[in-house]
Amino acid sequence: MGDLKRLNGIKVLVVDDSSTIRRSAEIFLSNTGCEIILAVDGFDALAKVVDNQPDIIFVDVVMPRLDGYQACQLIKKNTRFHATPVIMLSSKNGLFDKAKGRMVGSSEYLTKPFTKDELLNAIEKHALQFSNT
Repeated sequence: MGDLKRLNGIKVLVVDDSSTIRRSAEIFLSNTGCEIILAVDGFDALAKVVDNQPDIIFVDVVMPRLDGYQACQLIKKNTRFHATPVIMLSSKNGLFDKAKGRMVGSSEYLTKPFTKDELLNAIEKHALQFSNT
């Protein structure tokens, strides 16, 4: 558990219209030192990105109003957040979905339901490069 101290202060935004997924992420990240920010859809996410400036963003692909691909694309178009890693979350594990995620600028693709280790590994792999510079 001492290893998790490296995540102290990292701001993690989790965007998913499923309260179960948001709650799972909260539980997985409790006691890691991460600051957890939750958003219920793409529009909510865009506002929270600007307000909170997260170090890493996890965004569900399938959401009402503004889907994950659109949200990722809009985040990446903003020069202030262009380098912020965006991890796509989806219950589908298809090559097309992963390719589409890459096209809009995502850093990685996690299949739901994700495990605690998958979530923490993604944060360590992508967010630590920004916070420990």
